[in-house]
Amino acid sequence: MPQSLANLLVHLVFSTKNRERTLSMEIRPELYAYLGGILREMECPGLAIGGTDDHVHVLAVQSRKIAFCDLVEDVKRGSSRWIKTRGRDWFDFHWQAGYGAFSVSESNKEAVRTYIANQEHHHQRMTFQEEYRQFLEKHNIQYDEKYVWD
Repeated sequence: MPQSLANLLVHLVFSTKNRERTLSMEIRPELYAYLGGILREMECPGLAIGGTDDHVHVLAVQSRKIAFCDLVEDVKRGSSRWIKTRGRDWFDFHWQAGYGAFSVSESNKEAVRTYIANQEHHHQRMTFQEEYRQFLEKHNIQYDEKYVWD
């Protein structure tokens, strides 16, 4: 086979440390744009980025050229460093240590985009923890509750 071809879509979810409600409406558009820039630099274009005051959802195309763990590390580290430059209120900002990553089929891409775009509405009915548990169960991921949250 002369070419290596792939279309790997991933739904990445991660929270602020201890789910602190620090992602204000004012900072989110800049944060999402910054996350999009990091993804572009890594050749993993962001298809949808959104969230609420305590967590972020990213739908991205996973590049064949980079390991997923490196992608997550660079996205979280780079955005955390950026947030800390936004002023005194952000000096102590941290993301949670972990993350959730879920595969998305091409046929489900638009549904995931819509889901990410409607996070504010969605979280009027459900907490981040409830949402995250549902993702883990839907994707058949075994977990121990005491290790999921930080």
